[in-house]
Amino acid sequence: MTPPLRYGIIGCGMMGQEHLRNIALMAGQAEVAAIFEPDPAMRALAQQIAPEAAFHDSLQALLADPRVTALVIASPNHLHLPQLAEIRATRPLPVLVEKPIFTGPGQAAQLQALDWPAPFWVAMEYRYMPPVAALIREAERLTGGVRMLTIREHRFPFLPKVGDWNRFNANSGGTLVEKCCHFFDLMRLILRDDPVRVMASGGQAVNHLDESYAGRVPDIWDHAYVIVDFARGARAMLELCMFAEGSRYQEEISAVGPAGKVECLVPGPARFWPAHLGAPPVAQLISSPRAPKGPEAVDIPVDPTLLAAGDHNGATFYQHQRFAAAVAGDGPVEVSLHDGWWAVAMGMAAQHSAATGQAVEIGALPFAPTAEIIAANSGAA
Repeated sequence: MTPPLRYGIIGCGMMGQEHLRNIALMAGQAEVAAIFEPDPAMRALAQQIAPEAAFHDSLQALLADPRVTALVIASPNHLHLPQLAEIRATRPLPVLVEKPIFTGPGQAAQLQALDWPAPFWVAMEYRYMPPVAALIREAERLTGGVRMLTIREHRFPFLPKVGDWNRFNANSGGTLVEKCCHFFDLMRLILRDDPVRVMASGGQAVNHLDESYAGRVPDIWDHAYVIVDFARGARAMLELCMFAEGSRYQEEISAVGPAGKVECLVPGPARFWPAHLGAPPVAQLISSPRAPKGPEAVDIPVDPTLLAAGDHNGATFYQHQRFAAAVAGDGPVEVSLHDGWWAVAMGMAAQHSAATGQAVEIGALPFAPTAEIIAANSGAA
């Protein structure tokens, strides 16, 4: 029998705590052995969720803990790559690292040096939301080959984070990297292709304009449109609005091809749904063939226990199951470092396009991937 993963958790803010709650549901598959969280308030909350875990005062101390057999990195974005470099030099265990894996164009070349010898998984939770997973499975069959893909996210503003790190592009990588790398990852996954050109328009219209931190006003964007052309001719579009928390559904994804259309509708976190409106909406998958016409909607309910464990419609739990299988050699790494690179690169290209008013050719990016980077970082199983 395969022994359970014994995680070392690096960072226990909002997302780190979601990982803790979901790992606690993986009886026999995984447990939390150790935690490194420097913020006292977050450390106290983590201790309530994982009281049996050992708490360490540094990353090096956590890496030296012999009980730890795998890692989760859920620290602020700008710390991901430096922490990965430190882990690679010290003890490169199997790792599940939250997106984005880097936050600036000048850091991309450092990814090649990682050359990770163990399973390396980039946490792209949206892939594993049950309604999105259903669309991914059915898209080719129901559309006859996706030619147009649209992703709309209408949601709440960025939430407060420790030290207000997510209010500034220098820490987060910018909204189209921090938030939207999930959607660029989905575009590549659903279309089974890589992008060649990105065009975008976006900015900061409503949120955080009246905030100030040590005299600095936040510079993160709160809305955008992004159009992406793919190598084999398909097109994708993202519509982001972060001042639309009154929406019934938070994400709406549609894929269209010569045979028809398939959509999924995904509600936001249940904890944000107003109690006076009754039960939160249930996710749906809707198929709309061209002939014979007749849309069909199917509810895709999510286990209430999983809904209560986080804000991603159960996805974090399913992601951990797949990661545990990969570490045990019973499945592949499904979201490789290379996938993580693409998601960030597309976000950076979109931000550059919006800032300059010009379309961005992916091959012209100063940090476009070389064959060596692709080969070195394709993921270990």
